Amino acid sequence: MEDLYNNAHLSEPASPAASVASAEIAAEFAALTVEEKEQRRAEWSQELARVEEEINTLRTVLASKTRHASDLKRKLGITVWKELTDDVNQGVKNLKESHVYQSMEQSVGSISKAVHEAPLFQRTESVLKTTGEKTASVFGSITSGITSKFSQMKNSESMRSIEASVGSAYENVKALGRVAKWRN
Repeated sequence: MEDLYNNAHLSEPASPAASVASAEIAAEFAALTVEEKEQRRAEWSQELARVEEEINTLRTVLASKTRHASDLKRKLGITVWKELTDDVNQGVKNLKESHVYQSMEQSVGSISKAVHEAPLFQRTESVLKTTGEKTASVFGSITSGITSKFSQMKNSESMRSIEASVGSAYENVKALGRVAKWRN
């Protein structure tokens, strides 16, 4: 049995402090008599059984409480999507209120101001504005030309003739529809 205990401690401890503690425990255990070792193991086994039983009880209680909370959320109309949305919104709020975000926002604002005040930006902005105005002027003249042509077309004799033909065809179809209804 002592070999089993000594072999169980062959793996490396997680930290130097754990190594020292493990060595002290092993030294104390080795100093015990065989009966004392058996008694200590029996005590540890009983305590382990009690602790595992408590863990299982706590798991059962936790599962019951989780089900109860889910039922209450369902009754209140709280969905997983709503909880996720609330969590994301809270995270965004916390981020915006953080010192890092505030200082980044100030830095970006300073950079943006410097870019807008730079001579190159001012010239580029001016060129783009002038180009936009000229483009609008060209499109305006094209649009007015097209509108003028449509107006001329609408007032032409051939368009009036087409309008009259379409109008009389419409009236004929409408009359046929009334006749068909009357027969039924």
